[in-house]
Amino acid sequence: MRVTLLGTRGSMPAPGRATAHYGGNTPSVAVRASDGTQLVLDAGTGICRLVGDIPEDISRIDILLTHLHMDHIQGLGFFGPLYHPGIAIHIWGPASSTLPLDSRLTRYLSPPLFPVHLRDLPSVTCHDLPCPAFEIGPFRIRASLVCHPNTTVGYRIEADGATLVYLPDHEPALGQRNGDWREPEWTSGHELAAGADLLIHDAQFTDEQYAERIGWGHSSYRQAFEFAARVGAKQVVLFHHDPSHDDATLERMLAQAIQCCKPSCRVECGSEGTVFELGGKPRAKKTV
Repeated sequence: MRVTLLGTRGSMPAPGRATAHYGGNTPSVAVRASDGTQLVLDAGTGICRLVGDIPEDISRIDILLTHLHMDHIQGLGFFGPLYHPGIAIHIWGPASSTLPLDSRLTRYLSPPLFPVHLRDLPSVTCHDLPCPAFEIGPFRIRASLVCHPNTTVGYRIEADGATLVYLPDHEPALGQRNGDWREPEWTSGHELAAGADLLIHDAQFTDEQYAERIGWGHSSYRQAFEFAARVGAKQVVLFHHDPSHDDATLERMLAQAIQCCKPSCRVECGSEGTVFELGGKPRAKKTV
């Protein structure tokens, strides 16, 4: 399973020289199985980076949305394959208590926010989540509700003998008592992330910033490390970087968090263009 980080920034894009290493695009991750089956996790501005890497003969792409906050869907309308009649686009994501996914997406993909109506796209099918575990090609996928404002899901994706867990907006520490984590069944995302080979997890804040933003739906570096240790993840990628944090700030935050928390698994800050090859021992390499 090949995992490529297309966009790692949270809340809003942050382009520029000071963010060039870790990237300024909002969340999107490409996942490709050994047989070529293509998934895309979230559709922030990073999704547009994928277009040049899509095989010409591909006939289906599945886009798995965690939630419908703007930073996770703002690249969707600019994703070229949506307009290709020969490519079936399946969009998976959470419904609300009153509206199915397609109606929720129509609020964005329609005037005045966007010039093209969702209904006019040639080959788009929407699927409501959460639902029982489902399969797309060789991928076995579970989506479960997690702790983040408004309806939000996280994903557990298994294929090629490896497990990827994607929790880009997640506040598992909410409701914990004095830093003591609750039992697994009371910890958001625990069952979904248990034993992950690669855990992509929210880490937007320092501890000091988090203290002023409790309930916003995000985590500090320390909380991401503690969650990864709780679930037994083998490797954690810190994700959803704050738009006000430049490359130097992220590197300083990571160094301080590692020194303070001494994480129990391999950790790194998510950087646009990084590719992880899962199946056997996880490996990462940086691409352009």
